[in-house]
Amino acid sequence: MPRLISNPPNPWETVHAEWLGEPPPAELEVFEEDAKSILSENDSPDIGFRFSVNPYRGCFHSCSYCYARPTHQYLGWGAGTDFDRKIVAKVNAPVLLRAEMSRRSWKGDTIVFSGVTDCYQPVEATYALTRRCLEVCADFRNPVGIVTKGALIRRDVDLLARLAEEADCGVWISTPFADDPTGRAVEPGASLPSQRFETMRILARAGIRVGVAVAPVIPGLNDSHIAQILQRARESGARHAFLQPVRLPAEVLPVFEQRIAEAFPDRANRIWSAIQQIRGGKKNESQFGARMTGLGPRWAAVKTLFHAECRRLGLNAEDPERHHRTTFRRPTAQGSLFE
Repeated sequence: MPRLISNPPNPWETVHAEWLGEPPPAELEVFEEDAKSILSENDSPDIGFRFSVNPYRGCFHSCSYCYARPTHQYLGWGAGTDFDRKIVAKVNAPVLLRAEMSRRSWKGDTIVFSGVTDCYQPVEATYALTRRCLEVCADFRNPVGIVTKGALIRRDVDLLARLAEEADCGVWISTPFADDPTGRAVEPGASLPSQRFETMRILARAGIRVGVAVAPVIPGLNDSHIAQILQRARESGARHAFLQPVRLPAEVLPVFEQRIAEAFPDRANRIWSAIQQIRGGKKNESQFGARMTGLGPRWAAVKTLFHAECRRLGLNAEDPERHHRTTFRRPTAQGSLFE
């Protein structure tokens, strides 16, 4: 069970950390945990990677649609504001990752940061667990992929550029909204969309492979943003893109309903009608982890638009400069001096 370390006081009172953007008015509680394991293996057909690392539980980005919210209930907390404000730091994550990668059974598969919550949420500025895990990957020359909304990733450009050069490193900046006001309303603790496009530009200039994740697409709210997001991402150096429909399993639904009702009272009914059009008349899946089924003609139209824009902009084209070689190696005491 995680142990409380700051309620209050918390790390922000003794450690200075730069916050990009205006922080929301929320009290933050940080807990520390000695995790039993850190490398998660995924077998879901809806998720496009096998191995992931999640240095944190909960996420201060407070995205109302986050499909991971029900995981906080396993800790005896809630899927609403508890998920946003009670953050668990797995303080032994880098040590566990090094031990996993030192095993003979590990073959150097790509590791994705993170599969559940954002690895560059604000507490990372204090704990640096993501950076320290990436340093382990760099020592082993293990390929990595990163999905984040956090502008804090700019801090680690040097390390990501090293990984891109010596192994393989791809960063996907999740950007479901084209304008800052909509982004702030639905994702109140995350970096503004304008900051995310600038983050893409900084990473791309450093030689890091950058993509944009138009995720989630919320019909009736941001499907009209797709073309602009892709255009701005391409201008910012992105070379790849993917999209996913909104998923509202279990207790995520009431959190999202409340946020939409408060932020878009005049559009709420139209948004729900559009969501139901891609869900066969339903608002959500019945449970956390349910497979996405029953996507209707409206979603087919969204995908058609997305792929047409990607072709027009040259996104998702073959990248002849991408490494297609095995880079993984276990460092030795002697080897670390000369490699």
